[in-house]
Amino acid sequence: MGHWEGDTLVVDTTNFTNMTAFRGSSEKLHLVERFSRAANDKIMYQFTVEDPTTWDKPWTAEIPWTTTKGPVYEWACHEGNTMISTILNGARVQEQEAAKKAGK
Repeated sequence: MGHWEGDTLVVDTTNFTNMTAFRGSSEKLHLVERFSRAANDKIMYQFTVEDPTTWDKPWTAEIPWTTTKGPVYEWACHEGNTMISTILNGARVQEQEAAKKAGK
């Protein structure tokens, strides 16, 4: 569920399963994410995780995000997901092999 607290977007997520464990967390994981504009070219991303079966107390991390040029693609939902770089490398090898055969 998401809501605004002033200029900060807060996303509160529960109902995780054992299939989506984060760093050893359980189904009791509670994630709160905060997105705040820090400057024209920067967003501050802060997240707090809580899972009483995994950690003694909640913990928080904060990461500054800066703008980039060009399109941004959702990595988690991208075709091929984390294998995309391997898929592309394999395609380049096949192209090189085909070029060698054509040159002979």
